[in-house]
Amino acid sequence: MSRPFKIEIAKSEEELKKRLQTARLGNQKEKLQMLWWLKSGQVKEQQEIGKRLSRDTSTVTRCLQKYRLGGLSGLLSIKKAGAKRKITAWCDRSTQGGVRNRKGV
Repeated sequence: MSRPFKIEIAKSEEELKKRLQTARLGNQKEKLQMLWWLKSGQVKEQQEIGKRLSRDTSTVTRCLQKYRLGGLSGLLSIKKAGAKRKITAWCDRSTQGGVRNRKGV
């Protein structure tokens, strides 16, 4: 049996349920579902959350840590992947025009 954990969820159960119903992205729905289960008292352990969501307990721990540090907005924020573009938009446009001219000849 895992050790019990304590987390203070600031939002009300009704507000979490409403946000859950309006969420569009799957990963955000999972995170809101997890918070709603905790707030409503349906789950008491991280292992149980992991089983219900089919996620590893380390993933659940990371999500709860994001919530502790950044609140609901920190938990639901979407991280943009990838590096910054190295080719500027101007350079990109100018090279595209050159490529078109060469193909047309």
